[in-house]
Amino acid sequence: MSSDIRLGLVGAGAIAQLAHLPVLSKIRGAKLVAICDNDGPKAGALAQRLGVPDIFTDIDELLDSDELDAVIIATPNHLHEPHVLRALKAKVHVLCERPLSLTTGGVNRILAAAEATDRKVVVGNNHRFRSDVQQLRRFLEGGELGRVTGMRAGQYQFRSAQQGWRNSKAEAGGGAFLEYGYPLVDLALWLTDFPEPVRLTAHMDRAKSAGVEDAMLVHLECVNGISYSFDVSWSYVGQEERLWFEVISTRGSARLSPLRVVKELNGRPTNVSPTGAAARESVFLQSYRAELTHFVSMLKDESPYEPPTDQLKVMRVIDAVYQSAEEGREIRL
Repeated sequence: MSSDIRLGLVGAGAIAQLAHLPVLSKIRGAKLVAICDNDGPKAGALAQRLGVPDIFTDIDELLDSDELDAVIIATPNHLHEPHVLRALKAKVHVLCERPLSLTTGGVNRILAAAEATDRKVVVGNNHRFRSDVQQLRRFLEGGELGRVTGMRAGQYQFRSAQQGWRNSKAEAGGGAFLEYGYPLVDLALWLTDFPEPVRLTAHMDRAKSAGVEDAMLVHLECVNGISYSFDVSWSYVGQEERLWFEVISTRGSARLSPLRVVKELNGRPTNVSPTGAAARESVFLQSYRAELTHFVSMLKDESPYEPPTDQLKVMRVIDAVYQSAEEGREIRL
């Protein structure tokens, strides 16, 4: 494709308004031509403000319009799989917010449909596109910190941060861990080239009246000796919300937000963190801008495309997390 990619946005909720729409309004090589949401007035107001020519309240009508090259799926979790499959049936490329499906079987169905229709599917794992993550990946790929032995990650959010469909097991698929743990699991496994998991234990905190968990603590071990821990909560009571990610290696360590890298040189820990100009935008927006730019580049065949088969590996871990938490025992994978 040489001309602008014609994009449709399906779902005009929080993530669409905070990330996708600000980026899509300025992205090069693509044009947002339609917004689809079951709340017609909301879609209309957003379209008018951003100069988007069409609005729809039904995804089938959007896909029947024959004016699209690709869609961005930003609907509630339980709608991801059916919406992606509808788009692929209409021969439209897809970028879908995580998770791609709530089940491993659903991910397999999407991969098969994408292959059958010769269309590209990308999962919105935006953390991979953060500039600090890209720098960290270069350190790890070059072996500058030695062998990675562990990763520690977590996110604490105040209780008021989550409401609506995210508190419904049927619609969200899970609570705090699916919302905050999934992207951390994906990032940790991606940075270590998806080693085979060996065993996993998880502990869940869930209010009696809640359909989904408020907090989860997970320990995962893989065949290469790397241990991972993930600690998430959306019912945190404290002075400030937190997000952390740390890599432990035999000859160094690294942290994100901001990137801090320490390497053993001449027997002493030395700060080798990369320096550069201050970012002009938040890490959050920067990651979505890079992700969407890469998606457009792939559709134009300017960047290589790989089917998201790695999401099967992520879902295998996610399934084990919930099984361990529900059954109160270690899961061997």
